[in-house]
Amino acid sequence: MRLLVTGGAGFIGSNFVHYVVAHTDHHVTVLDKLTYAGNADSLKGLPEDRVELVVGDIANPALVDSLIAEADAVVHYAAESHNDNSLDDPRPFLDTNVVGTFTLLEAARRHNVRFHHVSTDEVYGDLELDDPQRFTELTPYNPSSPYSSTKAASDLLVRAWVRSFGVKATISNCSNNYGPFQHIEKFIPRQITNVLRGIRPKLYGTGENVRDWIHADDHSSAVLTILEKGVIGETYLIGADGEENNKNVVETILELMGQPRDAYDHVADRAGHDLRYAIDSTRLRTELGWQPQYRDFRSGLEATIAWYRENEAWWAADKDRVEAFYASKGQ
Repeated sequence: MRLLVTGGAGFIGSNFVHYVVAHTDHHVTVLDKLTYAGNADSLKGLPEDRVELVVGDIANPALVDSLIAEADAVVHYAAESHNDNSLDDPRPFLDTNVVGTFTLLEAARRHNVRFHHVSTDEVYGDLELDDPQRFTELTPYNPSSPYSSTKAASDLLVRAWVRSFGVKATISNCSNNYGPFQHIEKFIPRQITNVLRGIRPKLYGTGENVRDWIHADDHSSAVLTILEKGVIGETYLIGADGEENNKNVVETILELMGQPRDAYDHVADRAGHDLRYAIDSTRLRTELGWQPQYRDFRSGLEATIAWYRENEAWWAADKDRVEAFYASKGQ
């Protein structure tokens, strides 16, 4: 197939491009705006005859139309995704996550192209720490930030375009990703690179907030499975049973990097910090036969630490700026 992957120079998108090249014969065109979260170096080393990077905006109708006209399928990763940034300035989240998704859907409708929309479990809000329930495909939407609300809006656009216009689309909502190529503003790579730089890691609040972690390779394999086997119009939740609270994540990173488990500092909690996310991926596993490779969070974390240790050139230029930004917020 000829795939158009939006946001394919970002964290999760670039991991998907690497996965597709390694496991299929598909040709990939990446459309990425190369904002601070996109990095062309994340695609370095991939075969030029199979991967092409186009720098541009998913909200540009003419560009999007020309690229989708040449594609067999669109995998839509592009999004503004950092909660803290959405609290500071929500507008880019509306422009990219809502208007950008609309622009892609309209082009997919015109050219009758298969469309897969990558979303987040944050559209469901959060769960109590002692709640035994997990999110399912039937969980009502209850977003709590500008980021998650714009992702919820984009999900609803996809569903409406399927029903109203017959667009051949599927949706996936995934839990928190970790792995190579993740921007160091995010929780896990920030703590890893802090340790590598001799900076004490930082933990929001008490660290009791729980996330359901999945390695980016497992997310990639799930998206490819849905693209190939998913039922049009359906939603699939992607998770790897990786529930861990933030405190344990930081302490495990420190332990794996040879540091005392308590060598970190508490900082003020994030505004509106969701308590717990948890994914029930039964449908994906039973109906489409998908299984995660990294079933042990610790082993996936070890591999991730090794990647950041071995690829300092990829992240070093951003480190001082990121830490200065958080320092200005007391974080």
